[in-house]
Amino acid sequence: MPFQPAAWPRKLRSQEWYGGTSRDNIYHRGWLKNQGYPHDLFDGRPVIGLLNTWSELTPCNGHLHELAQKVKAGVWEAGGFPLEVPVFSASENTFRPTAMMYRNLAAMAVEETMRAQPIDGAVLLVGCDKTTPSLLMGAASTDIPSIVVSGGPMLNGWFRGERIGSGTALWQMSEDIKAGKISRADFLEAEQAMNRSSGTCNTMGTASSMASMAEALGMALSGNAAIPAVDARRRVMAQMTGRRIVQMVKDDLKPSDILTRQAFENAIRTNGAIGGSTNAVIHLLALAGRAEVPLTLDDWDRLGRDVPTIVNLMPSGDYLMEEFFYAGGLPVVLKRLGEAGMLNREALTVSGKSIWEEVKDAENRNEDVIRPAQRALTSSGGIAVLKGNLAPDGAVIKPSAASPHLMKHRGRAVVFDDIDAYKAQIDDEALDIDETCVMVLRNCGPKGYPGMSEVGNMGLPPKVLRKGITDMVRISDARMSGTAYGTVILHVSPEAAAGGPLAIVRTGDMIEIDVEARSIHLDLSSDEIATRLAQWRAPEGPPAQGGYTRLYYDSVEGADTGADFIFLKGRRGREVPRDSH
Repeated sequence: MPFQPAAWPRKLRSQEWYGGTSRDNIYHRGWLKNQGYPHDLFDGRPVIGLLNTWSELTPCNGHLHELAQKVKAGVWEAGGFPLEVPVFSASENTFRPTAMMYRNLAAMAVEETMRAQPIDGAVLLVGCDKTTPSLLMGAASTDIPSIVVSGGPMLNGWFRGERIGSGTALWQMSEDIKAGKISRADFLEAEQAMNRSSGTCNTMGTASSMASMAEALGMALSGNAAIPAVDARRRVMAQMTGRRIVQMVKDDLKPSDILTRQAFENAIRTNGAIGGSTNAVIHLLALAGRAEVPLTLDDWDRLGRDVPTIVNLMPSGDYLMEEFFYAGGLPVVLKRLGEAGMLNREALTVSGKSIWEEVKDAENRNEDVIRPAQRALTSSGGIAVLKGNLAPDGAVIKPSAASPHLMKHRGRAVVFDDIDAYKAQIDDEALDIDETCVMVLRNCGPKGYPGMSEVGNMGLPPKVLRKGITDMVRISDARMSGTAYGTVILHVSPEAAAGGPLAIVRTGDMIEIDVEARSIHLDLSSDEIATRLAQWRAPEGPPAQGGYTRLYYDSVEGADTGADFIFLKGRRGREVPRDSH
């Protein structure tokens, strides 16, 4: 059934705080007036919260305070009352032990900010990858009209006449140093060239992937994902978003109207077409849990299996987000999916129109950046989900960023008990390892790290790199950056710290993977696995016995269900807390 806008005018949620002449109303309204707001702003018009993840310690989001001013302009123009609200900003490149540990905390903070304050609608100002899912998760839980505006990617990196992608070049050059191909001075010279403007990673890393997911889900205006951060059109997008949220409040167009099963299917297929990050798997599973939409790892495999990767961007391809925008951006990809019968065309978006209405007239301006299916980077892209006795609940791999010759492989395991053990051993010339081996890293999952850090793309041993080898099979319960590449199997579930079979693998065991068959197998009998598991002892508890670390450790679910907190699911609603004054 098509969306039916609510009647307007009507009493809005914010009037519980600001409407009327009671002592409580005067208390709420009067204090806000100390900032110089005239009385008629409290007349029942939509109050719009600009939930801003701006922070100077979140470099990807360092320009969002400036962008918020354009959102405010749009809200004012449409007759709303904009109020900028700082919210928790989890930065992947500064937070320790890892930003993923704080995604759920950020989502909780956003949810309670929306639930406890007089907000009729929200603009979610996001950038660095964890900020996008955390704000979407909070908005899904409150179900207050909400819309995403992303900060946008950085301009292309250029170094000695060649494109270099943020993140991707970092991993590549660090390997080149170990192989003796470049000097430390070269690496330092390239550092500034990788990050030459405001914005998120300019590769199809997790930030750009999640911006694309927001657009594919229908939670952002069409074209939002790819506009560079410093392009004037990003400011126009912000202002138009400010205008749109006011009408969304009047229509009562909520996340629950948009975040449907059909929307998540569109997002999964889109992630395959763009060569998106494996991190999108965890974030969309968590978001679906908040939106009360059934979604599983098997859905990721089934829906993405036949989707060709047509976006030729690093780390899977050659170009960067700037070229993707010039080529037409995500609307072109969505149109291609629609023409191929891989898009739920009727899915609703924040514009009030269907996703097909938004993209049907998109034009591809560069067919080397957004390729036709017959020239796809990978004919069967998406995220492959492997299962077997080493990963009973699943593990993931990104085929578009992997080496074809390693997609079916059998090799001897070389096991690292944690990331510190890996760092201590990997450069040792005496380490018994060659390119046929399978590198195994454990105790880096949601509980094991804790927080599930992006360490799954383990660098290769120097003695292997010096042979000219650039890839090996790597398996872990960790994540990897969306900017990374290689034949890297991630998110092994159950994780080692929870007693999964990964915990009992020994160096010398043989492991076989077959991506086409979706299998991952430890060459041990079921009796031997059972015996080892019976002898296994769980690691000691969390590194901190109190505070958020303890809450996280006790509450986090496995990667196969999104690594959210179990007690945060199924709480969608719009209840207003009781006034205490």
